Amino acid sequence: MKQFVLAAVTMGAIAFSSAASAEDLTFTLKHDTGATLVRFHTSPVGVEEWEDDVFGSQVLEPGETIELTIADGRDVCEYDMRFEFDENSNLETTVDKQDLCKLGSYTIHE
Repeated sequence: MKQFVLAAVTMGAIAFSSAASAEDLTFTLKHDTGATLVRFHTSPVGVEEWEDDVFGSQVLEPGETIELTIADGRDVCEYDMRFEFDENSNLETTVDKQDLCKLGSYTIHE
């Protein structure tokens, strides 16, 4: 099983008035579907629009695992997540909300 390491850089241009010391949020994404995962978006709960694709030009094949770092400068744990699969698959876009600090890892299933 391949494992990729990918760091998500600052997502969006949002200015903060406080100088809170936010830590990067790191978690493991496990891919347990039969289709290629081509895009993965995250946004803190309450943000109205999806932020940039965390994968960039990479994809996650069935059975693969990836360690992700969300380095968006925010001090939050609850994220909305959007998973987009290869257009030739029979899987629809999936959306979920999780506290990624508590989980440490997340598995996407069919």
